[in-house]
Amino acid sequence: MTVTVTSLGEAERARLIDAAIRARASAYAKYSQFTVGAAILADDGTIYSGANVENASYGLTICAERVAVHTAVAAGQRKFVGLAVATSGGLTPCGACRQVLAEFCVELPIVLVDVDQHNSAREVQFSALLPECFRLA
Repeated sequence: MTVTVTSLGEAERARLIDAAIRARASAYAKYSQFTVGAAILADDGTIYSGANVENASYGLTICAERVAVHTAVAAGQRKFVGLAVATSGGLTPCGACRQVLAEFCVELPIVLVDVDQHNSAREVQFSALLPECFRLA
């Protein structure tokens, strides 16, 4: 598989970071106290946000990244050009979120926002987080 490295423009990056940080404020993390916000940018310029939602039955918990992707897909979107994830520590998406993202985009720049470091951010490529991902198509 050939992967083309893409990057976000400064305006797109700033919009995504802001949306992810705002989404994080809506997280429901009653059990872990670990709040996450995510924002995904569709190719038409629309941003879809999500926050993690925990449940007493831990397997029913859903990550912010999957909320954002599912919201976008439910709105008819299928092509994405960027993702921002806001966490304490600037962590990467979990394995389940990576596999959901692989369904739609393997050439995705992801901005990891560390809200503990004055909202510092670093950009990584999705392909570096999940090389040789599982895909049927």
